[in-house]
Amino acid sequence: MGIPAAGAHGGDGPAVAQALGIDVLDLSQTLNPFAPDAAVLVAAHASVVSVYPDPHDATVQLAETIGVEPGRLLLTNGGSEAIALVAAELGGGVASEPEFALHPRGDGAVWRSDPHNPSGRLAEPDARVDVWDEAFYPLATGRWHGGRPGVTVGSLTKLFACPGLRLGYLIADDVERYAKRQSHWAVSSLALASIPDLLAAADLVGWAAAVGRQRAQLVEMFENRGMEVDAAEAPWVLVRSVGLRDRLAPHGVVVRDCASFAMPDWCRVAVADNDGLDRLAAALDAAGLRG
Repeated sequence: MGIPAAGAHGGDGPAVAQALGIDVLDLSQTLNPFAPDAAVLVAAHASVVSVYPDPHDATVQLAETIGVEPGRLLLTNGGSEAIALVAAELGGGVASEPEFALHPRGDGAVWRSDPHNPSGRLAEPDARVDVWDEAFYPLATGRWHGGRPGVTVGSLTKLFACPGLRLGYLIADDVERYAKRQSHWAVSSLALASIPDLLAAADLVGWAAAVGRQRAQLVEMFENRGMEVDAAEAPWVLVRSVGLRDRLAPHGVVVRDCASFAMPDWCRVAVADNDGLDRLAAALDAAGLRG
């Protein structure tokens, strides 16, 4: 069996591992490599699966942590649900292309990710849009929220490296207009019960600093091998190298093919911890991409 085709949003590691029968490091998905082990935190709350979800307490705690009024925050089933709720209510289109594929492409509100996905660049202080996607903002800045006018969608999935838990949120002055579109019990009891422990373990300033250090090492690793790298403030770098995904996958590392961003010659490579960087360096060497 060959290497599976790249998915539209990364996270291809399990499919590649199964197809090739090897263990892989999945750098096609951008998750905080310094987050606590979410599985351990979640396991302590397993008993709540017998209880219907009540988001009140978790909403209050997250709102207070972020620094917004609880009445302006809605917990969602991942950042993707937050995007879907706002898109259904406001419609809209992106400020510029390329941009995250789940944002709407149409008329209405203007959307922008911050840091921009895929370039990784933070918005200028005077930038104005209607909807901000801050999924990676804490890891880029060490702050929870940009505090700008308009609607903000966010993701705890990225920050706490728990995509299976499905935890997102949206912030708006008129949050009820989006809440009315949400299905009942949208966020699971297990996810809600885990929020206090996740927030207690958060170290945004430390994590952002660590991401910056590791990103610099990623840039050096690729540039030393003669590859063009585009890096900014996000927890990933862009690397121009045709076929890099297919060259690395047999050696146990999966990177993000950027064809879905209309950037077929580029790959997006997530920041990794020190062990991950060592595995990536070994895979590059094994693929004949030595410095």
